[in-house]
Amino acid sequence: MPMTDYDSATCSIAKTAQILGDRWSVLVVRNLFNGVRRFDALQQHLGVARDVLSKRLALLVDEGIVERRAYQSEGARTRHEYALTPAGRDLRTVMVALMDWGDAHRSGEDGPPMSLRHRDCGAEIHAHLTCAAGHEIETSTRAELVPLAGAKLAG
Repeated sequence: MPMTDYDSATCSIAKTAQILGDRWSVLVVRNLFNGVRRFDALQQHLGVARDVLSKRLALLVDEGIVERRAYQSEGARTRHEYALTPAGRDLRTVMVALMDWGDAHRSGEDGPPMSLRHRDCGAEIHAHLTCAAGHEIETSTRAELVPLAGAKLAG
Protein backbone atom coordinates (compact mmCIF):
# COMPACT_ATOMS: atom_id res chain seq x y z
CA MET A 1 0.00 0.00 0.00
CA PRO A 2 1.47 3.45 -0.90
CA MET A 3 2.56 5.72 1.96
CA THR A 4 0.11 8.36 0.70
CA ASP A 5 -2.70 6.06 1.88
CA TYR A 6 -1.58 6.62 5.49
CA ASP A 7 -2.45 9.56 7.75
CA SER A 8 0.71 11.68 7.89
CA ALA A 9 -0.36 13.17 11.25
CA THR A 10 0.53 9.87 12.95
CA CYS A 11 4.13 10.18 11.69
CA SER A 12 6.74 10.49 14.45
CA ILE A 13 8.53 13.20 12.46
CA ALA A 14 5.29 15.22 12.22
CA LYS A 15 4.68 14.87 15.95
CA THR A 16 8.24 15.94 16.76
CA ALA A 17 8.03 18.88 14.34
CA GLN A 18 4.98 20.12 16.28
CA ILE A 19 7.31 20.60 19.24
CA LEU A 20 10.69 21.41 17.67
CA GLY A 21 9.61 22.73 14.28
CA ASP A 22 10.32 26.31 15.26
CA ARG A 23 13.72 28.00 15.35
CA TRP A 24 13.39 29.20 18.94
CA SER A 25 12.45 25.79 20.35
CA VAL A 26 15.48 24.18 18.72
CA LEU A 27 17.78 26.95 19.94
CA VAL A 28 16.41 26.75 23.49
CA VAL A 29 17.18 23.01 23.51
CA ARG A 30 20.65 23.71 22.08
CA ASN A 31 21.35 26.23 24.84
CA LEU A 32 20.12 23.87 27.54
CA PHE A 33 22.53 21.23 26.23
CA ASN A 34 25.26 23.86 26.47
CA GLY A 35 24.48 24.72 30.09
CA VAL A 36 22.44 27.92 29.67
CA ARG A 37 19.54 27.22 32.02
CA ARG A 38 18.19 30.45 33.48
CA PHE A 39 15.49 32.47 31.75
CA ASP A 40 17.41 35.76 31.66
CA ALA A 41 20.55 34.05 30.34
CA LEU A 42 18.55 32.20 27.67
CA GLN A 43 16.79 35.41 26.65
CA GLN A 44 20.03 37.39 26.47
CA HIS A 45 22.03 34.71 24.62
CA LEU A 46 19.29 34.01 22.09
CA GLY A 47 18.14 37.60 21.64
CA VAL A 48 14.55 36.37 21.65
CA ALA A 49 11.60 38.37 22.97
CA ARG A 50 10.65 37.42 26.52
CA ASP A 51 7.09 36.46 25.58
CA VAL A 52 8.31 34.19 22.77
CA LEU A 53 10.80 32.52 25.10
CA SER A 54 8.11 32.06 27.77
CA LYS A 55 5.83 30.36 25.25
CA ARG A 56 8.58 28.08 23.92
CA LEU A 57 9.69 27.06 27.41
CA ALA A 58 6.07 26.39 28.43
CA LEU A 59 5.60 24.18 25.34
CA LEU A 60 8.84 22.28 26.04
CA VAL A 61 7.79 21.79 29.68
CA ASP A 62 4.26 20.68 28.68
CA GLU A 63 5.71 18.19 26.18
CA GLY A 64 8.08 16.67 28.75
CA ILE A 65 11.28 17.85 27.04
CA VAL A 66 12.25 20.35 29.75
CA GLU A 67 11.51 20.68 33.46
CA ARG A 68 11.38 23.82 35.62
CA ARG A 69 13.47 23.74 38.78
CA ALA A 70 13.34 26.26 41.59
CA TYR A 71 16.55 27.86 42.79
CA GLN A 72 17.30 30.71 45.14
CA SER A 73 20.43 32.81 45.38
CA GLU A 74 21.26 33.97 48.88
CA GLY A 75 19.07 36.94 49.81
CA ALA A 76 17.06 36.78 46.60
CA ARG A 77 13.59 35.54 45.76
CA THR A 78 12.99 32.05 44.43
CA ARG A 79 13.45 31.83 40.67
CA HIS A 80 13.41 29.00 38.15
CA GLU A 81 15.89 27.41 35.83
CA TYR A 82 15.24 24.89 33.11
CA ALA A 83 16.81 21.48 32.59
CA LEU A 84 16.40 18.78 29.99
CA THR A 85 14.41 15.73 31.04
CA PRO A 86 15.48 12.25 29.90
CA ALA A 87 13.27 12.77 26.82
CA GLY A 88 15.04 16.08 26.20
CA ARG A 89 18.48 14.51 26.59
CA ASP A 90 17.42 11.89 24.03
CA LEU A 91 17.41 14.75 21.51
CA ARG A 92 21.23 14.83 21.60
CA THR A 93 21.55 12.74 18.45
CA VAL A 94 19.03 14.97 16.65
CA MET A 95 20.91 18.11 17.70
CA VAL A 96 24.27 16.65 16.68
CA ALA A 97 22.79 15.61 13.31
CA LEU A 98 21.51 19.17 12.79
CA MET A 99 24.96 20.51 13.69
CA ASP A 100 26.68 18.07 11.32
CA TRP A 101 24.36 19.06 8.47
CA GLY A 102 24.80 22.78 9.18
CA ASP A 103 28.59 22.38 9.35
CA ALA A 104 28.59 20.60 5.98
CA HIS A 105 26.07 22.77 4.15
CA ARG A 106 25.74 26.14 5.88
CA SER A 107 29.20 27.06 7.22
CA GLY A 108 30.76 30.26 5.99
CA GLU A 109 34.17 30.67 4.40
CA ASP A 110 35.90 30.21 7.76
CA GLY A 111 34.22 26.83 8.33
CA PRO A 112 32.12 25.61 11.25
CA PRO A 113 31.99 27.85 14.31
CA MET A 114 32.31 25.05 16.89
CA SER A 115 33.48 21.49 17.25
CA LEU A 116 31.74 19.05 19.58
CA ARG A 117 34.36 16.90 21.30
CA HIS A 118 34.34 13.85 23.55
CA ARG A 119 35.74 15.04 26.90
CA ASP A 120 37.48 11.73 27.62
CA CYS A 121 39.55 11.47 24.42
CA GLY A 122 39.12 14.78 22.60
CA ALA A 123 37.81 13.26 19.37
CA GLU A 124 35.02 15.02 17.46
CA ILE A 125 31.49 13.74 17.96
CA HIS A 126 29.23 13.15 14.94
CA ALA A 127 25.83 11.55 14.39
CA HIS A 128 25.88 8.20 12.57
CA LEU A 129 23.07 5.90 11.54
CA THR A 130 23.22 2.14 11.97
CA CYS A 131 20.56 -0.51 11.57
CA ALA A 132 19.68 -2.84 14.46
CA ALA A 133 22.11 -5.40 13.00
CA GLY A 134 24.97 -2.89 13.27
CA HIS A 135 25.36 -1.96 9.59
CA GLU A 136 26.41 1.62 8.84
CA ILE A 137 23.69 3.52 6.99
CA GLU A 138 25.05 6.02 4.47
CA THR A 139 23.11 8.62 2.47
CA SER A 140 23.13 6.22 -0.50
CA THR A 141 21.87 3.22 1.52
CA ARG A 142 18.43 2.10 0.39
CA ALA A 143 15.76 2.06 3.08
CA GLU A 144 12.03 1.46 3.20
CA LEU A 145 9.21 2.55 5.49
CA VAL A 146 7.19 -0.32 6.92
CA PRO A 147 3.82 0.55 8.47
CA LEU A 148 3.40 -0.61 12.09
CA ALA A 149 0.47 -0.75 14.49
CA GLY A 150 0.59 3.02 15.10
CA ALA A 151 0.01 3.79 11.40
CA LYS A 152 -3.52 4.89 10.51
CA LEU A 153 -5.11 4.88 7.09
CA ALA A 154 -5.98 8.35 5.78
CA GLY A 155 -9.53 9.38 5.36
